[in-house]
Amino acid sequence: MSTRTDLPTLPTAPTQPTKPTKRTERRAARARRIREPRTDRIFLFCVYLLLAVFLTVVVLPLLYIVASSFSSPEAVSSGRVLFWPVEFSLRGYHAVFENPQIVQGYLNSLFYTVVGTIVSVTMTVAIAYPMSRRTLVGRNVVMTLILFTMLFTGGLIPTYLVVQSVGLLDTRWALIIPQAIGVWQVIIARTYFRTAIPEELVEAAELDGCGDLRFLWSVVIPLAKPMIAVVALMYAIMQWNSYFDALIYLKNPDLFPLQLVLRNILILNTTGGGAVDASVVIQRQQMADLLKYSLIVVASVPVLLIYPFVARYFTKGILIGAVKG
Repeated sequence: MSTRTDLPTLPTAPTQPTKPTKRTERRAARARRIREPRTDRIFLFCVYLLLAVFLTVVVLPLLYIVASSFSSPEAVSSGRVLFWPVEFSLRGYHAVFENPQIVQGYLNSLFYTVVGTIVSVTMTVAIAYPMSRRTLVGRNVVMTLILFTMLFTGGLIPTYLVVQSVGLLDTRWALIIPQAIGVWQVIIARTYFRTAIPEELVEAAELDGCGDLRFLWSVVIPLAKPMIAVVALMYAIMQWNSYFDALIYLKNPDLFPLQLVLRNILILNTTGGGAVDASVVIQRQQMADLLKYSLIVVASVPVLLIYPFVARYFTKGILIGAVKG
């Protein structure tokens, strides 16, 4: 007769979890990934292709201009420059900064851009913020009149007569005051103030004894820095690229902005006095061709330096009023 003895079971050591390998992780990631439909992939491919085409169309002329500005006048005039400098030279930039008219035009453009942007942003905020307050009586009527100016304007001759009658003709303020306020910028600022500044904040400030000007300076403007940056960049680019107003209102060459000087070089092709010798005429023509590209690069540098610091605010500016709640 056999007897059964129960042997005690020994405790087993806990098993260590195996560390997933990179191959296993990649497989799991592919399994979790949502497969896009074929139509979406085709659409994205077309979008990327279109963006690549646009980028090529924009970048290639810029490369050509920059390469030409660092090339010799003979290489530029003969058409040997493509996307890389030929016979590297800085004669174009030396001529730009040695020409007193170009330097004076550069300084004038800086003045018009800085002062004009400050005046425009100040007046835009001064108009847009009251228009955003629900307690302002007649704000809808005033806003309708402001919008009316987007559809109907007085025209060139009446505007010229107004500028002449107030004594702004042939002065620096003729390029700042008539274009100081942009209706589109007023709409952007008004919409931002209505959506980003809640009425409860205004009521809390009033309970604390804060006046309208103090509330605008201490609360509204710090909260509206993204919008102000976008509006300021819009005004700055408009002022920097403007030349038609200077062509109409200014007669003194010492007041010409850089864009008007650039226009005279590009269209009128004027680089100095006349010459009789054919070789001198050819040299001046070659120098004028080189000066075009050098001046384009110099005129574009300020905007290219400012734009990266303000471009990130454009997304917020575009989405103003798009999300409610």
